[in-house]
Amino acid sequence: MDLETITLGGGCFWCLEAVYEQVDGVTAVESGYSNGQVIAPTYEQICGGDTGHAEVVRVQFDPHRITLREVLEIFFVIHDPTTLNRQGNDVGPQYRSGIYWHEPSQQAVIDEVLVEVNRANKDRVVTEVAPERNYSRAEDYHQHYFARNPGQGYCAFVVAPKVDKFRRTFAARVRR
Repeated sequence: MDLETITLGGGCFWCLEAVYEQVDGVTAVESGYSNGQVIAPTYEQICGGDTGHAEVVRVQFDPHRITLREVLEIFFVIHDPTTLNRQGNDVGPQYRSGIYWHEPSQQAVIDEVLVEVNRANKDRVVTEVAPERNYSRAEDYHQHYFARNPGQGYCAFVVAPKVDKFRRTFAARVRR
């Protein structure tokens, strides 16, 4: 099976992970840290905002079932790509909007989708686009966080509404 991988940053990785784990055609989702200067940073270091990393999810998908374009369309609906270094109350460079590609061929699709998203938004998109570099997997307790902690305050009030928005907007893409 030929799988593709893209790494996405759109605020807290718990939100993105919770959505992409429900997307038909996505085969794996992993929370992590990417595109910073520190090798193998800890969550505490990331929270300080000094490592340069973004909280991200690595999304592995089957391009025969869902295209990169569709993965990105979901991404742009479930977060605000027009706010620099923040998503809601989460503030800092670790919460930036970013698309980190794995194959140079992905950049053309990313560029096309960004043009469309910019055309549709009155505010300019500030999403960083770069090759993925210096990625490290987040600690085990961050993996599948929403699935394991749906009643936790942040999950109930921040993550769940994003999952609901995905399920309403992309009903045909929800894994059965």
